[in-house]
Amino acid sequence: MGLRIRYRDADIVVVDKPGGLLAVPGRGPDKLDSVVSRVRTLLPECIEQPAVHRLDMDTSGLMVLGLTRAAHAHLSRQFAERRVEKRYLAQLNGTVAGEGGEIALRFRLDPENRPHQVYDPVQGKLGISRWRQLESQQGRTLVVFTPLTGRTHQLRLHASHPLGLGCPIVGDRLYGTGRPGEQLLLHSALLCFEHPATGQWLVFSSRPVFSTAGLPAWEAG
Repeated sequence: MGLRIRYRDADIVVVDKPGGLLAVPGRGPDKLDSVVSRVRTLLPECIEQPAVHRLDMDTSGLMVLGLTRAAHAHLSRQFAERRVEKRYLAQLNGTVAGEGGEIALRFRLDPENRPHQVYDPVQGKLGISRWRQLESQQGRTLVVFTPLTGRTHQLRLHASHPLGLGCPIVGDRLYGTGRPGEQLLLHSALLCFEHPATGQWLVFSSRPVFSTAGLPAWEAG
């Protein structure tokens, strides 16, 4: 089905989503193809809406889906209570000052320019991310992001905004200088959660195609 299945049992499936594929179906026949529609074709016994979280269409990497109502509800609670650990690797267009830190910005949807998000310190919803620089060469910086909240386009905004890192993610057409057809270099590289049926703590990691370096030693917590 064009999906790399990383794990599968009766309750969940973990996939490595390619960039350019929707996480869930959109509106219109041209937006039906998605991770969810492909999983439902592969596993027709799963519930109608198995997705418990989403990645932007242009973002690649790890996603977990709940195949039963009980598994979906359990995973959804873990995400809502921020018990799921996530790390993203991003290649930024520019040189970042500093080795790491935390970014906290309020932003909201720009209704005149959907789906673009804009900084709004008064009416915006707070998005918080930690970041750490991994390497910098040839005018680009590889960073690892740890999102503490899950706002729309959060990491893309935290990378590009002057109050964040001031360096957009390579290939970002909304907040940077990406061109049509160019791959967004943002990848869901680590996903850790409790199995909804067994209680086992599961850890999945994935290396993006845009980085030849080995995966970093993920810090705990």
